[in-house]
Amino acid sequence: MTEQTRPYDVAADALFLDFDGTLVDLAPQPDGIVVPPELITLLQQIQLESDGALAIVSGRPLDQLDFFLAPLRLPAAGVHGAERRTADGRILQQPVPDVQHLRERLLPLVDSHSGLQLELKRGALALHYRHAAHLEQRCVDTMMEALRHEPGFTLLHGKMVVEAKPHINKGDAVAAFLHEAPFRGRRPVFIGDDVTDEAGFAIAQGEVFGGLGIKIGAGPTQALQRLADPAAVLGLLRQSVEVRSTSG
Repeated sequence: MTEQTRPYDVAADALFLDFDGTLVDLAPQPDGIVVPPELITLLQQIQLESDGALAIVSGRPLDQLDFFLAPLRLPAAGVHGAERRTADGRILQQPVPDVQHLRERLLPLVDSHSGLQLELKRGALALHYRHAAHLEQRCVDTMMEALRHEPGFTLLHGKMVVEAKPHINKGDAVAAFLHEAPFRGRRPVFIGDDVTDEAGFAIAQGEVFGGLGIKIGAGPTQALQRLADPAAVLGLLRQSVEVRSTSG
């Protein structure tokens, strides 16, 4: 059973945030999400009040995160950690497999069904079926068969998407941040909504860092706390900033 969610300590904690389904509502198309105007202001305040101990940890590439969160350029991990921007602005890229052969194996299915969408990333490939939910098992089976011939990937089954990604996870990215300034020595708080975020919860709540995971939405999780939706996340961030303002 999850605990009641309380404001986190902006001044003392390190905050790690998933993007889709956590900060913004999921959309029928990956580029159709809407960023609440208040979100940018809150993230700016948190970045300032925490001395920069705020990072986005997402399956999206860094350039997409920067586009949606402009003018912010926060520390961030993209493609589940395959690429990462440190607090001092350095871009670190992990070795990743070539996705072109995998793409060629999936194209016949995508081309024959207009409701499917193939999203190409650096070292990863996502097959979205939000507009063709009846094809879920077909998408999973096709991806699994393709991966039998293309080593170097991990299969992820997310919300209306099945994704092949490098053998890298969000937990690795969170751990890397926590060994660097300004995150080092702070209690991590990781907020996410999907199965891909469980690795982040595990690192945050483990014995080494002794932090907190917050799961967004329904479904099984190891996170100790839970919130209903991105609107509730916005409320938590707002409340945490207000508590910091009144106590500071």
